[in-house]
Amino acid sequence: MISVPKLWENPGILHENREPARAYYVPYGDAAAASEGKRGRSPYYQTLNGSWSFRYHASVKEVEDGFYREGKDLSDWDKLLVPSCWQTSGYDQLHYTNVNYPIPCDPPYVPDANPAGVYVREFEMAEMWEGKEKYIVFEGVNSCFYLWVNGHYVGYSQGSRVPAEFNISDYVRSGKNRIAVMVLKWCDGTYLEDQDLWRYTGIFRDVYLLARDQSHVRDVFIKQEFKDGFDRAELLVEVESFGTVDIQLELQDTAGHIVDSGAAHVDGKGSIRLAIDRPDLWNAETPVLYRLLVTCGDEHFVFPVGFRQIKVEGGVFKINGQPVKLKGVNRHDSHPEMGQTIPLQHMIDDLKLMKAHNINTFRTSHYPNDPRFLGLCDEFGFYVIDEADLECHGMGSALGWAEGALHRLTKHPEWREAFLDRAVRMVERDKNHPAVIMWSMGNESGYDVNHIAMQEWTRSRDTSRLVHNEGGTPSYKGNPNVESLDLESRMYASVPYLEEYAADPGQTKPLFLCEYSHAMGNGPGDLQDYWDVIYRYPKLMGGCVWEWCDHGILTRTADGTPYYAYGGDFGDKPNDGNFCIDGLVTPDRKPHTGLLELKQVIAPIRVDAENLEKGQLRLTNLYDFSSLSHVYLIWKIEESGQLAKQGQVWELTAAPHGSLSLQLPYDAVKCRKSPVLTLSFRTKEETRWAPQGHELAFAQFELPSAISAVPAESAAIPAVGRPLSVSQDGTQLILDGFDFRYVFDLYDGTIVSIAKNGVEMLAVPAAFSIWRAPTDNDMYVKKMWQEAGFDRIGMKNYACNWKQKENDSVEIKVQFSLGGHINDPLLHGETVWSVDSAGVIGHKTDAKPRQGLPYLPRFGLVLTMPPGTEEVEYYGYGPHESYVDKRRSVRKGRYLLQVDEMFEDYIMPQENGSRYGTEWAIISNKLGMGLAFRAPQSFSFSASHYSVEELTRATHSHELAKARETFVHLDYKMSGVGSNSCGPELIEKYRFNESEFSFEMSIKPIFKEDEFF
Repeated sequence: MISVPKLWENPGILHENREPARAYYVPYGDAAAASEGKRGRSPYYQTLNGSWSFRYHASVKEVEDGFYREGKDLSDWDKLLVPSCWQTSGYDQLHYTNVNYPIPCDPPYVPDANPAGVYVREFEMAEMWEGKEKYIVFEGVNSCFYLWVNGHYVGYSQGSRVPAEFNISDYVRSGKNRIAVMVLKWCDGTYLEDQDLWRYTGIFRDVYLLARDQSHVRDVFIKQEFKDGFDRAELLVEVESFGTVDIQLELQDTAGHIVDSGAAHVDGKGSIRLAIDRPDLWNAETPVLYRLLVTCGDEHFVFPVGFRQIKVEGGVFKINGQPVKLKGVNRHDSHPEMGQTIPLQHMIDDLKLMKAHNINTFRTSHYPNDPRFLGLCDEFGFYVIDEADLECHGMGSALGWAEGALHRLTKHPEWREAFLDRAVRMVERDKNHPAVIMWSMGNESGYDVNHIAMQEWTRSRDTSRLVHNEGGTPSYKGNPNVESLDLESRMYASVPYLEEYAADPGQTKPLFLCEYSHAMGNGPGDLQDYWDVIYRYPKLMGGCVWEWCDHGILTRTADGTPYYAYGGDFGDKPNDGNFCIDGLVTPDRKPHTGLLELKQVIAPIRVDAENLEKGQLRLTNLYDFSSLSHVYLIWKIEESGQLAKQGQVWELTAAPHGSLSLQLPYDAVKCRKSPVLTLSFRTKEETRWAPQGHELAFAQFELPSAISAVPAESAAIPAVGRPLSVSQDGTQLILDGFDFRYVFDLYDGTIVSIAKNGVEMLAVPAAFSIWRAPTDNDMYVKKMWQEAGFDRIGMKNYACNWKQKENDSVEIKVQFSLGGHINDPLLHGETVWSVDSAGVIGHKTDAKPRQGLPYLPRFGLVLTMPPGTEEVEYYGYGPHESYVDKRRSVRKGRYLLQVDEMFEDYIMPQENGSRYGTEWAIISNKLGMGLAFRAPQSFSFSASHYSVEELTRATHSHELAKARETFVHLDYKMSGVGSNSCGPELIEKYRFNESEFSFEMSIKPIFKEDEFF
């Protein structure tokens, strides 16, 4: 066994020989290279990324002593790419757990069988580095590591997601050198890193060498002050040095012009003041960046300077004096193939996608991200809640959430330095990034004296930003001292709670939803409700949806089928299943419909009708700093999906938070039916994150009938041909018309055949449907639904009678109930089926659910149509799925899709693809032979090759068995999807809990190329 001090079980020892934390920077050889920021072009930078010799051990006990020596033969070792997570390279156990620790909860102790990975690499050091101080920087190593250079022990560090820097000048030489690292999977720091994620290990971020002059700048802290409002800004640049140095500063504007400069002789500590009149201010909408060039001897480095002020005034969160709403998401470092090793382009792609969907904020849940990512946020324009690498969730679950269990470590004085270290290293690294507006002290770790120590140190070190801790809330019943916190923070607070907080004059701090609206699976379904309230009250500063991306791991079945794996798929225990599949985008960053919903709900433009008849609208600019001068408007009027008129407005002049009246010239439009006005707001110019013409927001209005001068056409279809013929054969009632034949089974009380010109439209008899394949957000109500028997209903036919009426139509009445084994019937009702001589099938159900039931998932008909039924045309909301509480991102129109296009492919199969607010739909084969559906009220429908039973059964999308038939659901109503997988219960108004209801629908077989307009 290797002979090293056992530092990994001692919370009082966080490192050996590690350098103090400092601001992130890389020295360059000249100003131009420093401004360009390409690290590899610095003569003082050398990457150690690449192929390393590697050996994995199931226990640190197995690590051979002396593996780090210079002469050690490594010819039989594996090769591993650095940076990487060793689990994604086939070593160790892929393991996902949310709350529970993957080890026995016995702090500070970890299992003796502590997996270890040993890394060795040889590298050349240039002769030009002779005489310089040499440092090695590890940007991220999980969870702790020991370092040797040329056989000599250098040091130890823990704290996975912040840098560890060591001075290795005494151990390296010109020419060939050997570096060795031993990484342990677990240490006492594991108890502070219990985040909701895959538990990865290894050197997962960049490793590099830096050469520094003997006397050099160690740290820089750029502080800002404003005078006379924002007319004058002053920079206080605090510098720490090793030895005595002469430094020069240049503050450059966006064009590279010097706006101020200064110099100082620094011996250990010093400062320089710079100033600028009327600076362009930084914000997420216009991220203007000045550059501070620091020159010290032959070294040059650049820091971004974004002039901005962050304050809370009168309980209102403000940036640059302007009230701001934070429209955010929580973001983990997550890559479907590389785990927590995130390529630079992947970071850029995330930010572009966020920007394109109107997101202006993210919380680095729950640890500092790669330092280059924050630099990108400065440039793209994002508000960042920078969060310490701290979560102790498992402390609560280990004791069954007993009173005070979650607070055990934050109350314990032995852990004070471990807590504080995580705040210090984050703040020092990221203190010069203008994107960072708030420091967060971790997540779900209780709240007591150790957190307070973090907060007080942070406030003393940096007074320019807010300090946040979601643990400082009365619900945790920890230490009541929250004086060091600048705001209130809540997770998954309900909409009524937000209103209650905002209306309470005793609540003087702004409220931030650090997590809300859980975006797991088909969801979230409550975004509009949250934002209606957030916009209404200045004290509510916004929040961050949980979360940005699904954390699926790209995996293949035995036959090579790719799929995204989640907890338990690798035999990992304990695990939290698919709870890591809870994002707005897929693992490979394809937007879910939830992201489209968020984009529209938080869109920067709101449109209200003033006088639709006269084309008068009011636009409200919801940008905090930008006018609408960069936006133009395209509008159109459609009748039943057909274009009637269109136009464009190029100049929109509303100031930030301002409004403008808009007059559209559509008074001459003549329509047979109520027309629909659609407005689309688009960007005039290409941006770094979107092409020219990118849609920022849209709005739709149904115009009043007063402008529809042409009479509406009748929906009735005239009868043709011979009268309706009716005959009974046993239990089957056969209805023959001019070109159709229907068969109704009087025993089962349902229609079993619908045929036109011999083309059969039903594969199995029509049936009622209550059950839906549970969404992830149904996870709690699902048990109640199953206990009530919603998942196993069958129909009981009490009585079925028919008669032919004087107008030649046939009417069939069915008295029925729906229920399943064990329970009383769920509901009783009467259905009246009718058929007229034109072949129109009428359906009307009056139903009364049993009292005391949970709200229904849905109620409607399910028709199974034969193979070849692939085309869907409808008039309603689209083009993607929508539900009663998830429909702001869809627009009314006429859509033509294939059945497969109706399907939303969630990693965990569930209810999907429904279209809310439909007026009519036709499901047909490619020749247009199919069924047309209409109702006097709008309805929801879906068409899929997957039955509800199949969607309920499968646990991964690749397990789904696709049917040749098409399952058509015609729903009177469906309950909303909400966000109750972690958020509050489904809002009452979105629940299908009517005590009685009536559902009407007409069905007609058609050949739409002959009959349909």
